[in-house]
Amino acid sequence: MAKLLPLFLLLLITFSMVLCGIGHEVEVELAKKSQGGRHGSGSLKSYQCPGECSRRCSRTQYHKPCMFFCQKCCRKCLCVPPGFYGNKQVCSCYNNWKTKRGGPKCP
Repeated sequence: MAKLLPLFLLLLITFSMVLCGIGHEVEVELAKKSQGGRHGSGSLKSYQCPGECSRRCSRTQYHKPCMFFCQKCCRKCLCVPPGFYGNKQVCSCYNNWKTKRGGPKCP
């Protein structure tokens, strides 16, 4: 029995890592569906940008620059990715807009 315990723990850790990886993909898909396509389809109205950007930038210590660039990107792309960070693949315009140096323009 004592010999099986390390094997069981290893399997448990591996299984949890696999579930976490799948969980993130499911979370992104659920966010897309729960918003009715609001984030990725470019279907936001420009008056919705401040609220969506406020949500997106709420957990950063750089709130003012985040809001400035997020709103600029939202006005152009009419979408803001779900969550507070990442998930930019949901909105290709937001994801693909780059600075002159080639870095990401949108937070």
